[in-house]
Parts: sequence; structure tokens; C-alpha cells
Amino acid sequence: MLNLERLRVLRAVSTTGSVSGAAAQLHVTTSAVSQQLARLEREVGQRLVERNGRGIRLTDAAALLAAHGDRLLAQVEQVEADLARHRGAVAGRLSVAAFATAARGLLPGALRGLRAEHPALDLRLDEQEPPEAIAGLCRGDVDVAVVQDWAEAPLELPEGLSRENLLDDPLDLAVPVEHALAARTSVTLADLVAEEWITWTSGQLCHDWLTRSLGEPRVVHTASEHSTQLALVAAGLGVAVLPLLGRDHLPAGVRLVEIRPRPARQVHVLWRTSAARRPAIRAVVTALRSAADELTAETR
Repeated sequence: MLNLERLRVLRAVSTTGSVSGAAAQLHVTTSAVSQQLARLEREVGQRLVERNGRGIRLTDAAALLAAHGDRLLAQVEQVEADLARHRGAVAGRLSVAAFATAARGLLPGALRGLRAEHPALDLRLDEQEPPEAIAGLCRGDVDVAVVQDWAEAPLELPEGLSRENLLDDPLDLAVPVEHALAARTSVTLADLVAEEWITWTSGQLCHDWLTRSLGEPRVVHTASEHSTQLALVAAGLGVAVLPLLGRDHLPAGVRLVEIRPRPARQVHVLWRTSAARRPAIRAVVTALRSAADELTAETR
């Protein structure tokens, strides 16, 4: 009979491409991974790995077994979720990943409420960008992920993941109070082409949105934290776009001006479809939905 833990090890080797990568993902030693692979080879009676230079590669038999293993492990997770649902308990360990502004703007309230309502639920939050969070969700390292996307560049989710929209996160223009645009009630993107920009680093979703919207914006400073961007705006060093989730504190010297038509990014919560019946998953999704509703109600 196939051992599920060894199938998890094989899947980790398949997804990371190496024994060391699998060991890091599973938080075990490389020796433990090699031993599990050797035992799995004996169970199936076929070679699963071959030497490839200094590393290894999976054989065709291993690739076939890994594909079946993905389906088997998903079915096992669904059985476990059904049992948890039957038991009705919101309990156990659960890992949540969220991008930076959601981790600050949504998660604290949601986690506080979950701790009070479900003390048997052991929650861990990790700040991760959407590509990293989605990969972790597919591997099983993450149970729930809060991600962002844009209407112009929607996320393409791998098979086996479910999503629910939490909120549309509108963006406004942050300008120094002495800036010529500070007296305006609204601006268009066409008004902003010649501005000097303070924005996110290249490759981040928000930076890519700005590039798509303005073509070649004059980026003079980059920072990943909204608080840093706003400090630079307050110093008169450029303008920035600020989402709702990023405006917990607006420093003196900064004014927000509405952009029309108003751009917005979409914030979603993701989970594995095979775990959807697990009460803990539903509890976390419900808490995030409540936190998002509360935030949008406060800003109406």
C-alpha cells in the first residue's frame, strides 16, 4: 500500500526540482527525503529518481506517480475536511498568507475575532506576495491566501483553488499639499503623465499597473511600504497612488485627490477546493469578509 507521507515527499521533489528544495519545503533533512524516496521505490518496485549531473531527475514512473499522488492527496484532504465538518469543530492549525497591505489592513481585526470566537484554532500569518502565496497554497504549505489582482491583468488560478472577492480597493492620488494638483477635486490619468512618481519596485503588481496605465512613468523613488511612499510625498519629492488598504495613517503635508475614472484593485481570498468543507476554512473566510465589509463601511 502506498504511503501518503512518501507521496508528499515525492510531490515536493517534483515541485521544487531537487532533494534539497523538497527538504526545505517540508522542514526535514535531505537525508530524510532520500530515505523516503528509497522506501517509496521499494514499495512500487520501480526506479523513481536518476542522477542528472550533480542533481537528480524524476523518472517517467515518478512523474506518473506524482500526478496520481496529487489527486490522492487532494482526496485525502477532502475526506479530512468532511470529517472535520461532521465533527463541527473550528480547530487545528491553519496557515494564512496575505500581501503586505492586506496583512496590515484586514488581518489584525479578523485574527483577533477568530482568536476570541475559536480559541482551539491555531492560526499563523505570513506576509507573502500573491505568486508566492498561490504557490504555497497549491503545495499545501498555506491553507488560506489573500491576494490582489487588477481588471486589466486578472490572476490565472491553478486548477483546484476556489476564490471569493473580499473588496474592490480603490486608488487615489497622494500629492504634497503645495502641489498644483492639490487644489483639484479630481484628476484623470492623462493629467499625471508628466509627474514624478514614487512607486513600488519593478515586478510588483502595483508597479506593473502604473506602467500599464501611464506607459513610461517618470519614477524617481521606489519603496514597497506605503508609509515610506507617503513620507516621500510629504517631503515634496513626488506623487504616488494610494489604495484604501494602505491609508491607515495620512501624514501632514499630504493630500488625496480622486482619480477619475477611479481605478481599483480586487482583493480575493483563496483556498483549496478540496478543503472547502473544513469548518476552520469557512470561519477564516467569514472573518475576512466581515473585516472587509467593516473597512468599506467606514470609508463610505
